[in-house]
Amino acid sequence: MSTLGTPGADSTAPGPTTTGPGAGGGRPATAWWRDAVCYEIYPRSFADSDGDGVGDLAGAAARLDHLRRLGVDAVWVTPFYPSPLADGGYDIADHTGVAADLGSGADFDALVERAHALGIKVLVDLVPNHTSDHHPWFREAVAAESGSRARQRYLFRPGRGADGALPPNDWQSAFGGPAWTRVTGQDGKPGEWYLHLHAPEQPDLNWRDPEVVADFERILTYWLDRGVDGFRVDVAHTLYKAEGLPDAGPGQHKDIFRNHLMPYYDQEELHPLFRQWRVLLDSHPAPPGAVAPGERVMVAEAGIFDPERLARYVSPGEMQQTFNFAFLECPWDGAAMRDVVEQSVASMQAVGAPVTWVLSSHDAIRPVTRYGGGRVGERRARAAALLMLALPGAAYVYQGEELGLPQVELPDDRLRDPLWERSGHQERGRDGCRVPLPWEGEAAPYGFSTAAPQDCWFPQPADWAGLSALAQEDDGDSMLTLYRTALRLRREHPASDAVLKLDGPEGGEWFGFERGAGLRCVVNFGAQPQPLDDDAEVLLSSAPLEGRTIPQDTAVWTICKEQDQ
Repeated sequence: MSTLGTPGADSTAPGPTTTGPGAGGGRPATAWWRDAVCYEIYPRSFADSDGDGVGDLAGAAARLDHLRRLGVDAVWVTPFYPSPLADGGYDIADHTGVAADLGSGADFDALVERAHALGIKVLVDLVPNHTSDHHPWFREAVAAESGSRARQRYLFRPGRGADGALPPNDWQSAFGGPAWTRVTGQDGKPGEWYLHLHAPEQPDLNWRDPEVVADFERILTYWLDRGVDGFRVDVAHTLYKAEGLPDAGPGQHKDIFRNHLMPYYDQEELHPLFRQWRVLLDSHPAPPGAVAPGERVMVAEAGIFDPERLARYVSPGEMQQTFNFAFLECPWDGAAMRDVVEQSVASMQAVGAPVTWVLSSHDAIRPVTRYGGGRVGERRARAAALLMLALPGAAYVYQGEELGLPQVELPDDRLRDPLWERSGHQERGRDGCRVPLPWEGEAAPYGFSTAAPQDCWFPQPADWAGLSALAQEDDGDSMLTLYRTALRLRREHPASDAVLKLDGPEGGEWFGFERGAGLRCVVNFGAQPQPLDDDAEVLLSSAPLEGRTIPQDTAVWTICKEQDQ
């Protein structure tokens, strides 16, 4: 038996149904989202259907068979709404529209219908912290006078100092520079300042304004009526700001473990709002094909690294999932990784929620590069994938992760991320993980589009032919085969309800754990090969074993021989 498992075996089987992995799995049915694997699509870089060089919704729908063969349960589609693209689509001018370059409302409906036909649920982005500066509300606010009703929907404030020439406080944008921009009054003189925790083109909404609250209930209802099965809530920890907008002090955005202490993050008023949304999701009628009320999911993108505070976002009656960024940010170090896993599991168990594991996203350096690059980075990324997919809980896979794509070093003149300009060209930003996927062929654009390579959303490297989905399709040692096999085995061996216990030396050279249904995962971080248990039969390994030992930077899934008989 190959250490890489049986390539392609049952690889076309869809993921579990809404009754959960208990169907035929030896344990009671449970909510589908508790152990779902969700695939993130960044539409402009996924697949282009009309040859304009930009991925679109029709292209995504046409490639959904790839996700079915991969074996995921759901797909999360990042913003496809009308946007000037100051921040990759997260600056939204119309929260219930479809960007013209990505298609139409009918294209969105077709994507949802196709996904549901394949047994794949659909999540979309909800971006409640801010709008685009092109949003009708903001244009009205800028044109209005100080103190007007239109300005109450945002956070406009007079400046400090002589003639209000200084920002209202010391808050810094996550993209660099002050979090305040001054507008010009109707008299042509400098006027009030507005808050933007991100780019100036993304003015923050005032969540203490009842019109804002009501409008997002309208937005949620609109997409539920279009058949979506859940929402990923963008920067869920930022909506409310501390009363009085006090200074935050030095060191902002320098230490992620202090995020919950900032006056613009993690405020108490968030949690009643999320409970209100949960009631809406659990009660609003569902159209044909969508999951039933009570089965819809909300996942928080909450950049909070205190495990107990993060767990509050998924306490009973609030959201169901919250991304575990501590796992994504953790270096490839056994002791550190073990600490993150143990703390994450303990904090989520305290509120009865699953851990939501994530290795990459449209905002993160790709694992192959983050873990060292080249062969070392690829080997570690493979091991990390098996670790993540063996851990109990839900998991998210970002497009191209299953192909082992590295981060791309793009030319300066092709960078779009606002971090590039806002940092004075010191930070290249996130564009390197948003390069279009290679689907097939020997040269760019590798089946992503029929457009000329230079006309595509981002340029693709010249050496990606071997990383295309087609090139990896029948390769038993490829990253794609590893993910497909792991997802199949994950379904066959659902996680147990027992408390996760990790074993291994205190130094963290290696650790292991029982997933459930007899499956055991061991990850070796250290230079010393680790022997397999005498009764262990190998189901899957991220790299070839050395006899009956696990080499460095390798994860292995085994099952007890006696139980397998």
